[in-house]
Amino acid sequence: MLEYEALFASQGYKAICGVDEAGRGPLAGPVFAAAVILPDGLVIEGVNDSKKLSEKKRDKLFDEIKENAVAWCVASASVEEIEELNILQADMLAMKRAVEGLSVKADFAMIDGNKAPSLSIPCTAIVGGDAKSESIAAASILAKVSRDRLMLQLAEKYPQYGFEKHKGYGTKVHREAILKYGPCGIHRPSFLKKLLGGEKNA
Repeated sequence: MLEYEALFASQGYKAICGVDEAGRGPLAGPVFAAAVILPDGLVIEGVNDSKKLSEKKRDKLFDEIKENAVAWCVASASVEEIEELNILQADMLAMKRAVEGLSVKADFAMIDGNKAPSLSIPCTAIVGGDAKSESIAAASILAKVSRDRLMLQLAEKYPQYGFEKHKGYGTKVHREAILKYGPCGIHRPSFLKKLLGGEKNA
Protein backbone atom coordinates (compact mmCIF):
# COMPACT_ATOMS: atom_id res chain seq x y z
CA MET A 1 0.00 0.00 0.00
CA LEU A 2 3.05 2.31 0.17
CA GLU A 3 4.39 1.58 -3.32
CA TYR A 4 3.08 4.78 -4.91
CA GLU A 5 4.15 6.92 -1.95
CA ALA A 6 7.68 5.47 -2.28
CA LEU A 7 7.68 6.00 -6.05
CA PHE A 8 6.88 9.71 -5.83
CA ALA A 9 9.10 10.22 -2.77
CA SER A 10 11.97 8.83 -4.86
CA GLN A 11 11.28 11.64 -7.35
CA GLY A 12 11.97 14.20 -4.62
CA TYR A 13 8.46 14.96 -3.34
CA LYS A 14 8.26 15.45 0.43
CA ALA A 15 4.59 16.04 1.24
CA ILE A 16 2.52 13.60 -0.81
CA CYS A 17 -1.22 13.61 -0.23
CA GLY A 18 -3.79 10.98 -1.13
CA VAL A 19 -7.19 12.24 -2.28
CA ASP A 20 -10.53 10.46 -2.60
CA GLU A 21 -14.23 11.28 -2.70
CA ALA A 22 -17.45 9.87 -1.29
CA GLY A 23 -21.02 10.35 -2.43
CA ARG A 24 -20.77 10.66 -6.17
CA GLY A 25 -23.64 8.27 -6.84
CA PRO A 26 -26.38 9.09 -4.28
CA LEU A 27 -29.66 10.79 -5.14
CA ALA A 28 -29.30 13.19 -2.20
CA GLY A 29 -26.73 15.12 -0.22
CA PRO A 30 -23.42 16.80 -1.01
CA VAL A 31 -20.35 15.07 -2.43
CA PHE A 32 -17.41 14.88 -0.03
CA ALA A 33 -13.65 14.61 -0.59
CA ALA A 34 -10.66 14.27 1.69
CA ALA A 35 -6.92 14.81 1.34
CA VAL A 36 -4.43 13.15 3.69
CA ILE A 37 -0.66 13.42 4.13
CA LEU A 38 0.68 10.53 6.21
CA PRO A 39 4.10 10.39 7.89
CA ASP A 40 6.74 8.72 5.73
CA GLY A 41 6.57 4.93 6.07
CA LEU A 42 3.65 4.89 8.52
CA VAL A 43 1.40 1.84 8.26
CA ILE A 44 -2.00 2.12 9.94
CA GLU A 45 -3.25 -1.44 10.26
CA GLY A 46 -6.58 -2.03 8.56
CA VAL A 47 -6.52 1.02 6.27
CA ASN A 48 -8.09 -0.05 3.00
CA ASP A 49 -10.71 1.06 0.51
CA SER A 50 -13.52 2.41 2.75
CA LYS A 51 -16.15 0.39 0.85
CA LYS A 52 -14.49 -2.86 2.02
CA LEU A 53 -14.63 -1.92 5.72
CA SER A 54 -17.45 -2.19 8.24
CA GLU A 55 -18.91 1.02 9.63
CA LYS A 56 -17.43 0.26 13.05
CA LYS A 57 -13.96 -0.29 11.56
CA ARG A 58 -14.19 2.91 9.51
CA ASP A 59 -15.14 4.92 12.61
CA LYS A 60 -12.13 3.56 14.53
CA LEU A 61 -9.74 4.25 11.64
CA PHE A 62 -11.24 7.72 11.13
CA ASP A 63 -9.89 8.77 14.54
CA GLU A 64 -6.57 6.95 14.06
CA ILE A 65 -5.92 8.60 10.70
CA LYS A 66 -6.66 12.09 12.04
CA GLU A 67 -4.40 11.52 15.05
CA ASN A 68 -1.46 10.20 13.00
CA ALA A 69 -1.64 12.25 9.80
CA VAL A 70 0.81 15.05 9.11
CA ALA A 71 -2.21 16.93 7.75
CA TRP A 72 -5.75 16.13 6.66
CA CYS A 73 -8.72 18.04 5.29
CA VAL A 74 -12.31 17.09 4.49
CA ALA A 75 -14.25 19.28 2.05
CA SER A 76 -17.49 19.06 0.09
CA ALA A 77 -19.49 20.46 -2.80
CA SER A 78 -23.14 21.23 -2.16
CA VAL A 79 -26.25 19.92 -3.91
CA GLU A 80 -26.57 23.36 -5.55
CA GLU A 81 -23.01 23.09 -6.89
CA ILE A 82 -23.68 19.55 -8.14
CA GLU A 83 -26.71 20.84 -10.03
CA GLU A 84 -24.91 23.89 -11.39
CA LEU A 85 -21.66 22.20 -12.43
CA ASN A 86 -22.63 18.48 -12.86
CA ILE A 87 -21.46 15.74 -10.51
CA LEU A 88 -18.02 15.23 -12.09
CA GLN A 89 -17.09 18.91 -11.84
CA ALA A 90 -18.53 19.17 -8.31
CA ASP A 91 -16.47 16.12 -7.39
CA MET A 92 -13.32 17.79 -8.76
CA LEU A 93 -14.20 20.97 -6.83
CA ALA A 94 -14.53 19.07 -3.54
CA MET A 95 -11.16 17.39 -4.14
CA LYS A 96 -9.51 20.71 -4.98
CA ARG A 97 -10.92 22.24 -1.78
CA ALA A 98 -9.62 19.29 0.26
CA VAL A 99 -6.08 19.63 -1.13
CA GLU A 100 -6.06 23.41 -0.75
CA GLY A 101 -7.40 23.13 2.81
CA LEU A 102 -4.48 21.06 4.12
CA SER A 103 -2.68 22.75 7.03
CA VAL A 104 0.63 21.52 5.58
CA LYS A 105 0.91 22.29 1.87
CA ALA A 106 1.28 19.16 -0.25
CA ASP A 107 3.81 19.18 -3.07
CA PHE A 108 2.25 16.20 -4.89
CA ALA A 109 -1.26 14.72 -4.97
CA MET A 110 -2.40 11.18 -5.79
CA ILE A 111 -6.05 11.17 -6.84
CA ASP A 112 -8.26 8.09 -6.79
CA GLY A 113 -9.88 7.49 -10.19
CA ASN A 114 -9.12 8.29 -13.80
CA LYS A 115 -9.40 12.09 -13.63
CA ALA A 116 -7.60 14.66 -11.52
CA PRO A 117 -8.79 18.14 -10.53
CA SER A 118 -6.92 21.24 -11.64
CA LEU A 119 -4.42 21.84 -8.84
CA SER A 120 -1.53 24.22 -8.28
CA ILE A 121 0.75 21.22 -7.53
CA PRO A 122 1.71 18.20 -9.66
CA CYS A 123 -0.75 15.31 -9.38
CA THR A 124 -1.64 11.97 -10.90
CA ALA A 125 -4.86 9.97 -11.12
CA ILE A 126 -4.62 6.32 -10.01
CA VAL A 127 -7.47 3.99 -11.00
CA GLY A 128 -8.39 1.86 -7.99
CA GLY A 129 -6.03 3.99 -5.91
CA ASP A 130 -7.93 3.36 -2.69
CA ALA A 131 -6.79 -0.27 -2.87
CA LYS A 132 -3.22 0.59 -3.96
CA SER A 133 -2.16 3.56 -1.81
CA GLU A 134 -2.46 3.95 1.95
CA SER A 135 -2.80 7.74 1.65
CA ILE A 136 -5.68 7.45 -0.81
CA ALA A 137 -7.32 4.70 1.29
CA ALA A 138 -7.02 6.96 4.36
CA ALA A 139 -8.65 9.80 2.40
CA SER A 140 -11.47 7.48 1.31
CA ILE A 141 -12.20 6.63 4.96
CA LEU A 142 -12.24 10.29 6.07
CA ALA A 143 -14.51 11.30 3.18
CA LYS A 144 -16.91 8.36 3.65
CA VAL A 145 -17.25 8.68 7.44
CA SER A 146 -17.68 12.46 7.26
CA ARG A 147 -20.40 12.18 4.64
CA ASP A 148 -22.18 9.35 6.45
CA ARG A 149 -22.24 11.38 9.67
CA LEU A 150 -23.77 14.36 7.87
CA MET A 151 -26.43 12.10 6.33
CA LEU A 152 -27.29 10.81 9.83
CA GLN A 153 -27.85 14.42 10.93
CA LEU A 154 -29.97 15.11 7.84
CA ALA A 155 -32.01 11.97 8.58
CA GLU A 156 -33.30 13.72 11.71
CA LYS A 157 -34.38 16.71 9.64
CA TYR A 158 -35.99 14.58 6.92
CA PRO A 159 -37.06 11.40 8.79
CA GLN A 160 -39.43 10.09 6.13
CA TYR A 161 -36.64 9.18 3.66
CA GLY A 162 -34.53 6.80 5.79
CA PHE A 163 -31.22 8.56 5.12
CA GLU A 164 -29.75 6.92 8.23
CA LYS A 165 -29.97 3.56 6.44
CA HIS A 166 -29.00 4.27 2.82
CA LYS A 167 -27.12 7.60 3.19
CA GLY A 168 -28.92 8.97 0.12
CA TYR A 169 -28.15 6.14 -2.29
CA GLY A 170 -30.94 5.01 -4.62
CA THR A 171 -32.17 1.96 -2.77
CA LYS A 172 -35.68 0.62 -3.31
CA VAL A 173 -36.81 2.07 0.04
CA HIS A 174 -35.37 5.48 -0.83
CA ARG A 175 -36.90 5.58 -4.32
CA GLU A 176 -40.29 4.59 -2.92
CA ALA A 177 -40.06 7.36 -0.29
CA ILE A 178 -39.30 9.94 -2.99
CA LEU A 179 -42.33 8.82 -5.00
CA LYS A 180 -44.51 8.94 -1.88
CA TYR A 181 -43.35 12.24 -0.35
CA GLY A 182 -41.70 14.00 -3.28
CA PRO A 183 -38.09 15.26 -3.18
CA CYS A 184 -36.79 17.36 -0.29
CA GLY A 185 -34.24 20.17 -0.08
CA ILE A 186 -31.19 17.91 -0.18
CA HIS A 187 -32.22 15.77 -3.17
CA ARG A 188 -30.31 16.27 -6.43
CA PRO A 189 -32.99 17.15 -9.02
CA SER A 190 -30.87 16.05 -12.00
CA PHE A 191 -30.50 12.60 -10.42
CA LEU A 192 -34.28 12.20 -10.05
CA LYS A 193 -35.35 12.88 -13.64
CA LYS A 194 -35.63 9.20 -14.58
CA LEU A 195 -37.43 8.25 -11.37
CA LEU A 196 -39.89 11.14 -11.38
CA GLY A 197 -40.33 10.96 -15.16
CA GLY A 198 -41.36 7.35 -14.74
CA GLU A 199 -43.92 8.39 -12.13
CA LYS A 200 -45.48 10.97 -14.48
CA ASN A 201 -45.74 8.43 -17.29
CA ALA A 202 -47.32 5.78 -15.09
